[in-house]
Amino acid sequence: MELDTYALVKDQIKAILSIDLDYYKDQQMRRRLDSWLVRSGAPSWEIYFHRIRGDMVESGRLRDYLTINVSTFFRDPERWQSLKDTVLPRLLKEAPRFHPHGVLRIWSAGCSIGPEPYSLAMIMAGDSPNHRHYILATDLDRGALTKAIARGPYTGEDLQYVSPVERTTFFEPDGPPYYVNKQTAKEVEFGEQNIITDPFDKDFDLIVCRNVVIYFTAETKVLLYKKFQTALRQGGVLFVGATEIIPRPQDSGLRSQGVSFYVKI
Repeated sequence: MELDTYALVKDQIKAILSIDLDYYKDQQMRRRLDSWLVRSGAPSWEIYFHRIRGDMVESGRLRDYLTINVSTFFRDPERWQSLKDTVLPRLLKEAPRFHPHGVLRIWSAGCSIGPEPYSLAMIMAGDSPNHRHYILATDLDRGALTKAIARGPYTGEDLQYVSPVERTTFFEPDGPPYYVNKQTAKEVEFGEQNIITDPFDKDFDLIVCRNVVIYFTAETKVLLYKKFQTALRQGGVLFVGATEIIPRPQDSGLRSQGVSFYVKI
């Protein structure tokens, strides 16, 4: 896709979907859009946009395609083990100093189809069943949120890091396909949010945003890391993807605490 065409496409997508592609990496997004136009069968973007105006189904499909969703329960299990063994015990111990009734506040930002916040709910139920907590899960993709709120369906591949005991305890019987059980799902509050442009809630102990910012420009990443830092309480933790490294985290008011974890300073 040529740059002048991309500029026109970005304008149309912003007008129709309220998604600003200026925050995303150009080359990656241009490749995705080229593939989408071919799959749509439309001979040009002009014809395609004329077709989808007023078509909520087709515009919804484009929206879901642009908001990339790849997620499994306990993705990168060694990092989740670090969360359980090292990070959460400290946050749980400190929670009464920061919140009424010691309620641990957790946010899954860019929660996709739900495995990440449900993994958090499973950890809290399994390791700290008597500790009060609040788990917020947000995403821009309405289709992904619909699946998350419906508790599935999830495939065996989605559950590849879920133990047999966890599968029995936290999922409905008779899968596949698998559905998170209602008791576990009650622990998560879902909501639609654009993490780039929408305001954040405050005083979180833990923010989990994994494999989301990798699709954004360097400038957008800096913006988001500063917003996350502001949304954390003092000493709160940002949990990022296994391959994500925040350069000069101190510039965003954070310090590294091992692979994938950053603490608000």
